[in-house]
Amino acid sequence: MTVPAVTSASRSAPVQPAETGRCPTCKRWGGVRIRAEDGTTLLPDPQRLNGPCLEGPWHGNLRGPRNACGQWIDWLAAKPPPADMG
Repeated sequence: MTVPAVTSASRSAPVQPAETGRCPTCKRWGGVRIRAEDGTTLLPDPQRLNGPCLEGPWHGNLRGPRNACGQWIDWLAAKPPPADMG
């Protein structure tokens, strides 16, 4: 599943960094997020905070920024940085 890009319009609301171990920082979370410029912080789209669990124990269920489970996989470690971010 391809994660939609976060546009400047969708970033107009304040963005709270996602917490390590929570669904938005998991490789299996299908919501919209971006890697912050520092390379170590994930920013979920504030307009679309929920996303489906993909292939995890909550597969197919919408999960939000406060949800977590015992099968978390670090999205930042599992995905190389985009070419335009260095």
